[in-house]
Amino acid sequence: MVGEGIEQGVYSTDEALKMAQEMEMDLVEISPNAVPPVCRIVDYNKFLYSQKKKDKELKAKQAKVVMKEIRFGPNTDDHDFDFKLNHAKKFLAEGAKVKAYVFFKGRTIVFKERGEILLLRFAQELEEFATVEQLPKLEGKRMIMMFNPKKK
Repeated sequence: MVGEGIEQGVYSTDEALKMAQEMEMDLVEISPNAVPPVCRIVDYNKFLYSQKKKDKELKAKQAKVVMKEIRFGPNTDDHDFDFKLNHAKKFLAEGAKVKAYVFFKGRTIVFKERGEILLLRFAQELEEFATVEQLPKLEGKRMIMMFNPKKK
């Protein structure tokens, strides 16, 4: 058992509970897998509050991954392609992941090769801004390709 104002040592459970009650505090098990289990005498509400505060700080420091989608058709023209390429560059510069996909509507599914060529060309244009996470893959009526922003 450990705690403030307590001699560190091995105590029986009854003895530890009695000590905690005398101090008007709670007995909290810190690491149950240790031999013998480690307990601490603390004010439990204060302990919970500090845990929540630590968790909140860790969550605030985490990087949030944003996913942006860019949709093409199998017959996308050069101007539209360039327009969407510029958007993708902007998204990658902001640190967002980009999911580019070709959507096959109706009978356009026969132009799978066009969709794959379009996505590979898109990847080639984004080579200096992003790394390819996933190569073109057909999922139902969509051919999807994923990009991660390059680290600076």
